[in-house]
Amino acid sequence: MSNSAPFPPEQRRFGRVNWLGLFTLAEREVLRFANVWTQTLLAPLVTAGLFLVIFTIAIGPQRGEVMGVAFTTFIAPGILTMTVIQNAFANTSSSIVISKVQGNIVDTLMPPLSGAEMVLGYLAGGVARGLFVGVTIALALLVFLGIVPAHPLLALGFIVIGGAFMSGLGMIAGIYANKFDQMAAITNFIVTPLAFLSGTFYSVEALPAGLREITHANPVFYIIDGVRFGIIGVSDSPPLRSFLVSGGATVLVLVVAWLMFRRGYRLKA
Repeated sequence: MSNSAPFPPEQRRFGRVNWLGLFTLAEREVLRFANVWTQTLLAPLVTAGLFLVIFTIAIGPQRGEVMGVAFTTFIAPGILTMTVIQNAFANTSSSIVISKVQGNIVDTLMPPLSGAEMVLGYLAGGVARGLFVGVTIALALLVFLGIVPAHPLLALGFIVIGGAFMSGLGMIAGIYANKFDQMAAITNFIVTPLAFLSGTFYSVEALPAGLREITHANPVFYIIDGVRFGIIGVSDSPPLRSFLVSGGATVLVLVVAWLMFRRGYRLKA
């Protein structure tokens, strides 16, 4: 019997990239959330709708206009973006931490995948889930509120950046956490504050100076602000600055995730 590998490298790779392995990992990550769509896709849409309805009823009539637009119109892009980034984070973080807890992370580590290929595979699932949720909410805003995106391609670009940023953060969190309670702590004390304290429901210009500076240090603020400009044409920060800051933060977290995968940090026994 031959001792050679059943699938030689030339059958696994095309050029310098393991396209078959990368596609298989990406497909697995997409099918993970697609197979339980009522939990991963429908539930976030319902939650986003409830947020919008509750804030509109409770605050909308008294708040009036924010930055020259109705309060409901102002918060709609923020709720959309918050839902996108939370789902992107949940997709990558849950996939990795569940595999670690169940002991089958080895199934992902054994195939001939480089650190970059693993990052891209997980990233595809997180961004795809975020995009699906974001586009669906945008269509709902168009149908029910009559909000036509002012700059649709710009809005789409910031949604992709937001999904990629939080997917990368989810990879880092999933690799670091060895137990579900550790993952819950990261979600409650890091991810949730980043999402809620980012201008989702308010303009940062209304904040005191100290809180305003803290908000400007939050990369999620620039993602939400960029999406808001793309959808309703108003923003607290110039779109170019939002793109540079959010894009730079996304590259940083993806590089950290790549280094963790490459070194097998908290993945290999």
